Amino acid sequence: MTGNSLTVRKSVADILAAAEGGEAAQLPRSLSAFDLVALGVGATIGAGIFVLTGTAAAHYAGPGLTLSFVLGGIACGFVALCYAELAAMVPAPGSTYTYAYATLGEVCAWIIGWDLVLEYAMSAATVAVGWSGYARSLLGSAGLHLPPFLTAAPFSALPGGATAWFDLPAAAIIGVLTLLLMRGNRETARVNAGMVAIKVAIILAFVGIGAAHVDPGLWSPLVPENTGTFGEFGWSGVLRGAGVVFFAFIGFETISTAAGETRRPQRDAPIGLLGSLGISTLLYVAVAAVLTGLVPYRALDVPDPIAKAVEVIGLSAFSVAIKIGAILGLTTAALAALYGQARIFYAMARDGLLPPAFARVHPRFRTPVTSQGTIGAVTALVAGLVPIDLLGELVSIGTLFAFIVICTAVLVLRRTDPGHPRPFRVPGMPVVPILGILSCLGLMLGLPGDTWLRLALWLALGLAIYFGYGRRAARLRRMGAPGLQESPAR
Repeated sequence: MTGNSLTVRKSVADILAAAEGGEAAQLPRSLSAFDLVALGVGATIGAGIFVLTGTAAAHYAGPGLTLSFVLGGIACGFVALCYAELAAMVPAPGSTYTYAYATLGEVCAWIIGWDLVLEYAMSAATVAVGWSGYARSLLGSAGLHLPPFLTAAPFSALPGGATAWFDLPAAAIIGVLTLLLMRGNRETARVNAGMVAIKVAIILAFVGIGAAHVDPGLWSPLVPENTGTFGEFGWSGVLRGAGVVFFAFIGFETISTAAGETRRPQRDAPIGLLGSLGISTLLYVAVAAVLTGLVPYRALDVPDPIAKAVEVIGLSAFSVAIKIGAILGLTTAALAALYGQARIFYAMARDGLLPPAFARVHPRFRTPVTSQGTIGAVTALVAGLVPIDLLGELVSIGTLFAFIVICTAVLVLRRTDPGHPRPFRVPGMPVVPILGILSCLGLMLGLPGDTWLRLALWLALGLAIYFGYGRRAARLRRMGAPGLQESPAR
């Protein structure tokens, strides 16, 4: 590590030592390759497919939504290869934050860790709001209705001019999942795998049944004419649609946060990353094609677009199954996002950038209970108070920013630590990481300007916290922890 706090870096050896035995409290290695694929698919197939498909088709891409998912999948493919190399090389909790610490230094690591709050916690909140919409729809089918003021974020437009105060179902599901995650990994993995199997079966059933009722005329034109505003249909709309639904792809990254709790990370992490991304991309493209072939794209701006598509073809009984599948899908996505965020906080606290309580592991459940509980409480409040469209755009730009860092980290580590064993190597170096950077940057440029402003304000707040607390606390920890003392600048 360098001695200057603005450029201090941890070597890969330091990170691995802390993960394997340098810390008193260890997270157990209990997850298999199957668990990782299930975690990745569970995290990825959520709000993106059940909620944001309708929003993106109605406002940005029209039937060209299928092309938006193809663009997003290609960009994620480049990034997934980079993640696979890093996760196999540095199997430690922390994901992008940990890799940034080893390559770009402490300040950049903090910025990425703070940015990941947008990616994970805000993702969980977004998914929870989508979960709330499907849950209310399912309850409505049974004749049960919640008071309108407890069904949406404040200032949301409700039928009859009613005023919303708080989205209670969204906050409640976050609370339940947080309690489950605090109980332990094996129990959570079993529940997740079961829900993933059911929701994938229901999605495949929707694709199979829906394909027989598709009206090809609804796909023409595939790319509707632009309205005269960038991002509203036309090819710029396909690009913006890709940036918005990019949120749908972030789940596979959660696998990298679990690398430190995997039995054979050098083998299992690449399988989990690439396998879950491939499965999810195929499902997304198929669902987008069927959805826009069943319902005119402008009519898809609803909280439950897939259920609406099923009702259009007259299968009301199957609509209930779709809503159940959506609820399960959104549940697993929120579960994985909450899991990933707690591991990020755990890694940052372990390095001294956050208070040490966030690195505390429960003696019985072997989970970071303080991190998990805090993330759960804050996320539940956000889910109850912030509308889904704002949340989705914030998650997308935060994720794209983190993915650029991952591709950069692979390039830097190949130069600064070329001799370290790499069980998985990115093919086509340096072309693949560079294409990943350019793809993510292109998708970021397609997002609205106010989303960039919110990202800048969020990162400025994070830097204020770092210089007010994190830098000093991390320096004190390095001076007091064996094997982590500062060394002269290199």
